[in-house]
Amino acid sequence: MKKVSVPKVVTTLEATESPLPAPVQEALGELVGAAREGLLALSVGVGLGVVHELMELEVTEVVGPKGKHNRDRTATRHGHEDGSMTLGGRRVQVRRPRIRSADDGRELPVGTYGYFADRDPLTRAVMDRMLAGVSTRKFAAVGEPVGTEVETEASSMSKTSVSEMFIERTRTALEELMGRRLDDVRLAVMMLDGMEVAGRTHVVALGISTEGVKIPLGLWEGSTENATLARTLLADLVDRGLDCEQAILFVIDGGKALRRAIKDVFGEHALVHRCHRHKERNVCDLLPERDRDQVRARMRAAWSLTDADLAEQRLQLLAAELDRSWPDAARSLREGIDDTLTLMGLGITGQLAQTLCSTNPCESMIEIVRYLQRNVKRWRDGDMRKRWTAAGMLVAEQQFRRIIGYRDLAKLVIAIERHALAAASTNPDRREVAEPVTV
Repeated sequence: MKKVSVPKVVTTLEATESPLPAPVQEALGELVGAAREGLLALSVGVGLGVVHELMELEVTEVVGPKGKHNRDRTATRHGHEDGSMTLGGRRVQVRRPRIRSADDGRELPVGTYGYFADRDPLTRAVMDRMLAGVSTRKFAAVGEPVGTEVETEASSMSKTSVSEMFIERTRTALEELMGRRLDDVRLAVMMLDGMEVAGRTHVVALGISTEGVKIPLGLWEGSTENATLARTLLADLVDRGLDCEQAILFVIDGGKALRRAIKDVFGEHALVHRCHRHKERNVCDLLPERDRDQVRARMRAAWSLTDADLAEQRLQLLAAELDRSWPDAARSLREGIDDTLTLMGLGITGQLAQTLCSTNPCESMIEIVRYLQRNVKRWRDGDMRKRWTAAGMLVAEQQFRRIIGYRDLAKLVIAIERHALAAASTNPDRREVAEPVTV
């Protein structure tokens, strides 16, 4: 019987067991080693390879294929040199190609390298981690592993480098905050409040636009929350383009200095509302513990009314009762009592009234600033204090939402404008808004 030869079938298993080319095996070995150190290490390793390939492709596109003569070329290769780029929150060393013009007269940029060499991602990482409470000494330790080889060659991770980058970034934040143009900003409300930083006072301004968006406007530093300090801040806002003839309601903590500064810069008829929470604290701090809850409840009941005259009568009656036993508390309640009823007098009720009856929106921003500053143990100078406060205000801005009751802001603006017209008609000599004060 004739023997039939059957061709050998190569199985899939046998095919997969065929040896791969050496370069491929080497590359796979490097990837497996990086994968064992973590996903980010693998990503950084692959990313570096891709970046090198992109740079070489760009050089080939500009200069032409390597080893081929071209008399019309406009540029030539000029070897490689050491460079660095940001990957995985670190500065990583790379070998970057160089290009020179054909006449060897000037160096030509490699766009791919310029894009990836930007230091801004690293300074952002520094600022985010520092504001989250990471110290300069621990900055490198909190980063994810990027591979032993990359980690060994990484730079800009020392305490000094991190500190310098943070100073640069926060200085930029301060310049951004204090340099904002306000020409096109249409405000309905401005809240002013003070905070203490290392024995100094920062007066901060928070604006609320007619759409209900909260906007950090600026800050100024002084020894106390005095009229000159507040006037300087407000005058700076006007210098940056804020229209002082806008119908703005000013919500303040009750300080006489702030009241005087608002009148000096925005005119005699500028409407001011005094924070209910600050007034409560001022009065209750002068009372014994046993009486505080009752007095606080009566004050809040008066402020919850819709008739300003009736509310004032209730508050005056409470003050008269306090006169007998706690005259200091009665005096504190009467001081600025009209300013606590401004919103009620404008006919603002409901959710918007609850939002604007206190400086809580501004206090929330200040609390974020204080939280970000919690780990600072040594304040060096005024520039450092202002940089940290400005950075915190801009971080808070990223978390802002429109205020509750923003749909009624148009009603508030109309009410303020009517009040201004009525005040000007009853006192013709003061129709013009006061000129901004230059400090």
